[in-house]
Amino acid sequence: MKPNNAFADSAQKMPALFVGHGSPMNAIEDSEFSRAWIEAGKALPQPTAILCISAHWETRGTFVTAMERPKTIHDFGGFPRALYEYQYPALGSPALARLTQETAPKVKIGLDQTWGLDHGTWLVLCRMFPDANIPIVQLSLDHFQAPAFHYALGRELRALRNKGVLIVGSGNIVHNLGMAIFDDDQAYDWAIEFDETIKQLTLAGDHDSIVHYENLGRAARLSIQTNEQYLPLLYILALQDKNEPARFFADRVTFGALSMRSLWIG
Repeated sequence: MKPNNAFADSAQKMPALFVGHGSPMNAIEDSEFSRAWIEAGKALPQPTAILCISAHWETRGTFVTAMERPKTIHDFGGFPRALYEYQYPALGSPALARLTQETAPKVKIGLDQTWGLDHGTWLVLCRMFPDANIPIVQLSLDHFQAPAFHYALGRELRALRNKGVLIVGSGNIVHNLGMAIFDDDQAYDWAIEFDETIKQLTLAGDHDSIVHYENLGRAARLSIQTNEQYLPLLYILALQDKNEPARFFADRVTFGALSMRSLWIG
C-alpha cells in the first residue's frame, strides 16, 4: 500500500480536465471524441494517480473509493455485448483516498469499499490511458447538496494538482436525453446556445454565473434536466487558479441535446 508521502509536492502543476463523455460506445468505437481523448492522453504529463468525479455516482454524503482493485461497472443498458465484456483493470489507491480526505477537511468524505469505476470514468480513461497503469479513485456526488457546495469542495482539492494527481470531471454540459434526436449531426438551437454560453463564461472566468446556472434562462432549463451531468464541470472550474489558461476540445453538440464539450485547465 502506497503511503501518503508518496504524493510529494512538485513544481509542476498537473492539468485538470472536464470531459463530455456521451455514449458508452465511445469506449470501443472510433469517433471524433474518442480520438480527441486519445490525443489528450498523449499530451498530458504522466500522473501519479487519477481522481475522477463522474456523473454516474450519486450518494447521500460524499465518498471516495478506497479499494485496492476497483471493479469495472457496466451501469447502462441496451448496448452490444462487447461493451459489457470490456474490463478496465486499473488499480485503486487507498493512499489517494486518504489524501483526498486530508486535503478537504471541511467536508466529511467517507471511504468506500463497494463502488468501483463506473462508465463515466472508465470510458474516458481507457482512451487516455489504454494501458490501465495509473491508479484511479472516484469521488462521489452528494446528490443532496447545492451546486455551490460542489464548487467549494473542488476549491479544497486544488492542492492535489501539485502532487501529481490528475483530476478529471466526467459528465455533459448539455444533457437532455428526453429530447434526444437519434442523429449525431443535429442539435437544438437552445442546446447550442447554452453550450456557447458556458464556453464564453468559462473564458471570461465568470464561475459564479456557471455555478448559478438556474439564472441563465430557458436554454439552461432545457439543457440541465437534472444536474448530475453538469456538476463535475464545477469541480474542474474550481481547480483553476487566477489567470490560469483554459481551452476546449471535442466541442460539438450531438444527438440534439448532448454536448461533448471538454475543458482543459492548465
